[in-house]
Amino acid sequence: MRAIFKREMRSYFTSPIGYVVVIAFWLFVSMLFYMMFSSGAAQIGDIFGSAFSVVLILIPLLTMRSFSEERRQKTDQLYMTAPVRLTAVVLGKFFAALTVFAICLSITVVFMLIFCLYITPDWLVYLGNVVGMLLLGSCFIAVGIFISVLTESQIVSAIGSFSVALVLMLLDYVTSLVGIELLQKAAAWVSFSERYNSFTTGTFDWANVIFFLSLTAVFLFLSVRRLDRRRWA
Repeated sequence: MRAIFKREMRSYFTSPIGYVVVIAFWLFVSMLFYMMFSSGAAQIGDIFGSAFSVVLILIPLLTMRSFSEERRQKTDQLYMTAPVRLTAVVLGKFFAALTVFAICLSITVVFMLIFCLYITPDWLVYLGNVVGMLLLGSCFIAVGIFISVLTESQIVSAIGSFSVALVLMLLDYVTSLVGIELLQKAAAWVSFSERYNSFTTGTFDWANVIFFLSLTAVFLFLSVRRLDRRRWA
């Protein structure tokens, strides 16, 4: 897994992808922080609450080439035929993408230091926001990796990952338009937006933590099983 992780990290920053994702995220949240701070209404929870919109776009860029590009170039045969655990391959790619995403979030430390010049910020609320964003990001990364396993087209992988993530975020809103109470309750239980927004208010709910971790594990498991089927095929 360590070798896969190092190779993926190197590939992110020897190509434009890693720089594009990190710089785009930094620019978006910095402009958001500047506008809020200038109006005197800057809250770290509001910044994180608005940042998920750009996360929906940037994470598919991170994961679109995870397996699809290797499948297109037939270089995936190296680990398909080598005596290496597919779980280690998937986890190596997952943690590499998650590390790049964590680098994106590092700029929020600067925002908190600026807050310290004027007020005494609540670092526990900040920590809750970071944990919530990492959990949300890890789930979307796992989804993106699974979609990437299914296709050899990076474009299809990116669009598919974005579409699935968007549906998961808007599921409760869509079902609210239907008016069926049972569907609304089910959507409220799996609502990504509701579970994530609880972190932005500083509420650290273990049920939400377990929910995101479980879904991440499910999609990573599905990725491994899909690769295993291709290996034996």
